[in-house]
Amino acid sequence: MPLVRTGDLVTDAQASGRGLAAFNVITLEHAEAIAAGAERAGAPAVLQISENAVKFHGGRLSAIAAATAAVARASTAPLALHLDHVESVGLLRQAHAEGFGSVMFDASGLGYGDNVKATAEAVRWGHERGIWIEAELGRVGGKAGEPPLDAHAPGVRTDPAEAAGYVADTGVDALAVAVGSTHAMTERTAALDHALISALRAAVPVPLVLHGSSGVPDAEIRAAVAAGMTKINVGTALNTAFTGAVRTFLDQDPASVDPRRYLRPAREAMTETVAAFLRLL
Repeated sequence: MPLVRTGDLVTDAQASGRGLAAFNVITLEHAEAIAAGAERAGAPAVLQISENAVKFHGGRLSAIAAATAAVARASTAPLALHLDHVESVGLLRQAHAEGFGSVMFDASGLGYGDNVKATAEAVRWGHERGIWIEAELGRVGGKAGEPPLDAHAPGVRTDPAEAAGYVADTGVDALAVAVGSTHAMTERTAALDHALISALRAAVPVPLVLHGSSGVPDAEIRAAVAAGMTKINVGTALNTAFTGAVRTFLDQDPASVDPRRYLRPAREAMTETVAAFLRLL
């Protein structure tokens, strides 16, 4: 099936009052698992490659992007290709040539004024090429190298009035907001601020995005979608499933050296994790 545009999938999900899951790709097995999980659940999904994943692949986007796109096109499920958490303008400007229909441009580490300026320029560049642009306002902590962050500390969560002004000044197509989740959580214990989600939904005219969803319990995700979240980003949950399956296999067969033998159950574990999130949404 041809690649579907992220913006179209988000629009459809928002119109029907459901969530759209976006899963992070690190290896070929991640991409294959996301496609297989989407087929298993009979649901659309987004395959997203982060700037950190590109760095893992030697700073070269082309190979992992081409492989991910090829997996998506071979699938029977509606799948989109998204470039995630891009801070480098150079990487942003590779998106169009590599077949990405959307980019999350992340200037959230800058001060508000510089964030607006950088994001507005990214939006201008992207829209000239038909690329849907997501941005972030607020602080969703938990990334490698960042200091610990209390997701409910004062000043961390996204302010609705500021978010409305930010969207108006930048022209972004979707907004990732800080409402209580954290990146890289391996336990699903996050408690979201659903009243804040509702207030943001009322204040902001574009779809809302939840980052750090791996650490959010099922009931909290359902409530977040009901309150106004649309795009639900999942990364660490796939890595947890992958690594757990590899550990179990090698514990049982420590002499094994053929990676196909332990990558097969690892890929299956990720596939079922993808399908479970898609059924939830």
